[in-house]
Amino acid sequence: MSFVRIATEEAFATAELFDCYRHIIEKKSVDDPGFYSLWGHYLTHSGSRAIDIRRKLLDLGEERLRDMDSCGIARQIISLTAPGVQILDAATGASIATQANDQLAEAVARHPDRFTGLAAMAPQDPGRAASEIERAVSSLGFRGVILNSHTHGEYFDNQKFWEIFEAVEQLDVPIYLHPNTPSARLIGPMLDRGLDGAIYGFGVETGLHLLRIIVSGVFDRFPELRIIVGHLGEALPFWLFRLDFMHAAMVKAGRHAGVKPLKKRPSDYLRENVWITTSGMAWEPAIMFVRSVIGADHVMYAMDYPYQFVPAEVKVTDDLPISAAEKKAFYQSNAESVFALGMG
Repeated sequence: MSFVRIATEEAFATAELFDCYRHIIEKKSVDDPGFYSLWGHYLTHSGSRAIDIRRKLLDLGEERLRDMDSCGIARQIISLTAPGVQILDAATGASIATQANDQLAEAVARHPDRFTGLAAMAPQDPGRAASEIERAVSSLGFRGVILNSHTHGEYFDNQKFWEIFEAVEQLDVPIYLHPNTPSARLIGPMLDRGLDGAIYGFGVETGLHLLRIIVSGVFDRFPELRIIVGHLGEALPFWLFRLDFMHAAMVKAGRHAGVKPLKKRPSDYLRENVWITTSGMAWEPAIMFVRSVIGADHVMYAMDYPYQFVPAEVKVTDDLPISAAEKKAFYQSNAESVFALGMG
């Protein structure tokens, strides 16, 4: 059985966004130590990795296509790199999101069989964000939304953001919940050991965000909402038993005002409303475990380009001990379904 490889968590940036980041770094105008740790490095360091990352993020043409061809990637699902516009003020963020969506739409139009776009938005103004999502999906043909986790330390369990969930559910597209560096309240003990980024802090922050969404009752309010999370679920699949047990115990005890009864167990929402990608986790034992506890139809491939562009890692997933039909679902059909790609 033949298949094509669709990579579902692949990043880009715009020159305008980088200019905004440089201005923040120069002026120290936001209270976000993680941002300075991450982008203070990538935008100023002269090492080959930082230079390569900057160049590849800005490229939506020939270099990206060559890199895809070098590892057999037929299509990328492309989204604005973290923290996207969520580090900016509301007005600037909305403007840069619109520019970024337009630039990505132009690239998709040039390479419609290779690129698919996810919509950037500025949750700082939820109403305007919902309008931009509608424009990007209905007019630009985007197939989902990128949410680069916390926005100035706020999470989407806060009902002021639920207008965005409502718009996404009505448009019948998924949200990709992508990592950001931990918020100022969370990051402290990670910084001095370099644990704030992809090595650990990303997973802690994003797993926390998804759990807050689940426990707050978002999926009871929006039962058709679909959220995609990378890096094999930011460790949450390994906690399913304990999440269910302790959530039930907390509800029964009435210990926390912010923990109310849900219609289902936390693990049910993770299996039914959440899709998981392998971005940055080309490791057979973990992939097979997540498939076994979440369901193979909710697990799909991602590379994490350009941050983890290692063509040899594709062989790991090519060699997974699964059938040809299961491999097609993993690489292709699951992504076609959740993003409504219609590739056949």
